[in-house]
Amino acid sequence: MTKTVRVFETGEPEVMRIEDIAVPSPARGEVLVRHHAIGVNFIDIYFRSGSYPVSSLPFTPGNEGAGEIIGLGAGVTNFKLGDRVAYVSTLGAYAGERVIAADRVVKLPKSISYEAAAAIMLKGLTAQYLLRQTFRVKPGNTILVQAAAGGVGLILCQWAKALGTTVIGTVGSPEKAKLAKKAGAKHVILYREEDFSARVKEITKGKLCDVVYDGVGKATFPASLDCLRPLGLFVSFGSASGPIEAFNLGLLSTKGSLFATRPSLHTYSAKRADLEKMARELFRVVASGAVKIPLHGAAPLDDVANVHRALESRETTGATVLLP
Repeated sequence: MTKTVRVFETGEPEVMRIEDIAVPSPARGEVLVRHHAIGVNFIDIYFRSGSYPVSSLPFTPGNEGAGEIIGLGAGVTNFKLGDRVAYVSTLGAYAGERVIAADRVVKLPKSISYEAAAAIMLKGLTAQYLLRQTFRVKPGNTILVQAAAGGVGLILCQWAKALGTTVIGTVGSPEKAKLAKKAGAKHVILYREEDFSARVKEITKGKLCDVVYDGVGKATFPASLDCLRPLGLFVSFGSASGPIEAFNLGLLSTKGSLFATRPSLHTYSAKRADLEKMARELFRVVASGAVKIPLHGAAPLDDVANVHRALESRETTGATVLLP
């Protein structure tokens, strides 16, 4: 039996119940992982609230975790009992133990703690594909990071700076501005007090940005497009303020023949070899110290409802992990 969060009906944080559940033995191609830390992400709120549909109820939230392998299914040859591992995968992470497909798990180097790994598998791999694949940033580029003090935002700022990129970040408070600045944002805009697109134009002396990374969604669109140079790329990777509504594609033409994309980690990491390559690059940049993991805090699994409330109310910065 293992402590598990279960959601029988979608809604507010209190719909999450803590129960003791029997964990099945791993089937062929699966491993049993005992969690040491569990990642918390805004996508967990989308599933819990019903914004994102689930295939059936009840379900267990959570898409990432880190721990040790305590069970091996038939046919699993690339892992052994006791291996330190981390993953980002399907729902089911909010539990003491879980069974998961072995091809979604990566080995965790000793240089990365369980807490750090649980905090970066989704956010860090997201930053990897955004910066190294969706738009491969390089020295001389100027980028805009919306919500620069958030979990993904702080990683984007650090990693982009290490790559020689000029980072402009938007934040909601002076406290978050300090965090974004410390993480590598050369310029920080308080979007509640300033017109961020006008400020971007001032900062860049009219040259604007090569790419905008926007995990906010509805509240920052279409103003994000006004921050892009002609032929620039708008990358929408989240919807913290609600989804972007349908718009006339002609808008991209009138604002400078812009490109727009809505990528997902699932697509970029679908192949095992790609997942391993992405994870190696992420672990390397973290181990080097170029990217420090912004841990907001760690809370016991029993406190999951309060953790969700804090995340929804924008009280947190960086990442929060649950401890089973």
